[in-house]
Formats: sequence, structure tokens, C-alpha cells
Amino acid sequence: MTTRRAFLLSLGGLALASGSYALGAFREARAQAHTRLFGQSTLIEANGGALEYAIAGDGPPLVMIHGTGGGFDQGLLFASNLRQRGFRIVAPSRFGYLGSAFPDNASPARQADVLVELLDHLGIDRLPVVGGSAGALSAAEFALRHPNRCSHLGLLVPAANLTDRDPVAFTALQRLAVGAVLGSDFWFWALSRAAPGQMIRMLLATDPALLARVTPDERQRADAILAQIFPISRKVDGLRTDGFWAGTPSPTAYDQITAPSLILSCEDDLFGTVATARLLADRIPNTRLVVYPDGGHIWLGHDDAFADEIVRFISDPKINLPEEG
Repeated sequence: MTTRRAFLLSLGGLALASGSYALGAFREARAQAHTRLFGQSTLIEANGGALEYAIAGDGPPLVMIHGTGGGFDQGLLFASNLRQRGFRIVAPSRFGYLGSAFPDNASPARQADVLVELLDHLGIDRLPVVGGSAGALSAAEFALRHPNRCSHLGLLVPAANLTDRDPVAFTALQRLAVGAVLGSDFWFWALSRAAPGQMIRMLLATDPALLARVTPDERQRADAILAQIFPISRKVDGLRTDGFWAGTPSPTAYDQITAPSLILSCEDDLFGTVATARLLADRIPNTRLVVYPDGGHIWLGHDDAFADEIVRFISDPKINLPEEG
């Protein structure tokens, strides 16, 4: 309760402090965000409208599907250590995020089907597909619906409702605070500057105290994940859709997934996805589950370990791959 009260007090204090200087700094930050994104992605026309994606690295291809509040840039960030380990990362922006369209049916299943169109466009037959947080829903649907295109499935801190209870449910006070932040580019920017620790706790579901115990690179990664949510106005539809699908009992037939699967999570994820990870490990055949004792929803302090686990999983010759054809 103290944390939430501090968050709301920070929000109120900023309302009094905002002036011409803050407005000018905000406009500069927004311009820099647009510059950061400009020219870094490509658009293709797919079923349902435009699909945005970016590619980075050399080597065998791997799809990384971003989580809530992200876009292609978050996908590239999530996979940066995989790129350094010799993979070519394909990172799409999901429905309602950045340059991707927002069709009437923006379900994870339809997102998975559109991903096949992207692979066809790129001339990629079969590859590992990894999804983080809400992006894990689309990754799982891809493995289920298109088994001949998915060589391996990776689910990172998966946000799925498997027990008729929203794993990312907020209290009324949390909804008030988060609604104020997510409804405005200015308030998101202002709170990120004034109370970054509270934002990391609220939006990234990670205890900010962990920042003092990790390397400078990991602190920088946490800052980057938070900063990439801005400008939030280009992600409103995606955020709302993720909220719906994360809170709705999952329709995915996980027990029918045939791709070898790896699930990674952290015990102290404040969104509680570790319980979902364990349930999924029981439901999906041929699954390896690895749970770290800390790291929160952004696996803080374990990005190298996550990448090592994924590389080991994909490279393991003992894994029984589904038959092609």
C-alpha cells in the first residue's frame, strides 16, 4: 500500500511541478523517441493490414515476439544476447503496436497466422519462435496452428489465464494509477523521470531493489525496457488487447502443441507468471521448465542465463523435433 500511495503522490506532485521547462523537455523526449524508431523497421501488407518488423544479426533465424507495451524494438532488445550468440532475429510488432495494424479480430491466434505471412515474405520455412509475457500467447498459437513452421517454442514469463483468474489483475488503486500513466504520453514520460523505481514495479512487475544487485548492463537493460514503452500513444490498442487476452481464460489447446518447448520464468515475478509457467509445463508435452529465484517479470540479472538456456535448448541434438511435411 505504501508503494502505491507513493506512486500516486508522485503523480500529484508532478501535476504541480509541470511547467514550460517540463513541457519543452517532454517534447524533446518525444522527438528523440520518434527518431529512435525512424527507419529501423519495415512494413508489409498482411491479412488484417500493415505488419511491421525488423531484422538484426546474422545466422539461423529466430522470431522474438515482444510483450505488453513493446514493439519490434522490444523484441530486438529481448533477443540482443541471442543475436550476439549468432542468431538472426526477426522481431515483429504485434497488432496495435507501433506501425502494425489493429484489425477487428486481434487475437493471438490471428497474430500467429499473420506471422506465417511474414515468414513467407522472408522466405523462411521453419524456425524457433520465442514470445515474452503477452507475446507468449501468440508464440504458443503459432506452434499449435503451424507445427511445420515451428522448430522450437520458447515462452518467457508467459502471461496467460489458465485458472479463470487474471494473472496480471490490478487493484482499484493500481488501475487508477496505471490508467493515468497509460492514458498519456506526458504522464508516462514524467513518472518515468520522477519515479522510475515505482514505474519498474508497477509496469514491469519487478522489484526495483534488484537494480542495486545486478550489473550496470542489466540496469541499463531495465531502463531501456521502460523507456521503449514511450511513446505510449502508439501502443494503446495493443495494450488494451493484451489486457483482454491476458485476463480471458486461454482458449489455446496447449496439450496439442508438438514442438519441443522451453519455459523460463522467475519466482518473484510480481505478475505471478511463475504459476502459469508451471501449469504450462504440465500441459505442453516435451517441455523443459527453468525457474530462477529472482529477476521479476523482466528476468533482471538473468538475461545471459536466459539466452544460454535458449541456445542450449535449440542446439540440443537429443530433442525430438516434430516431423516436417
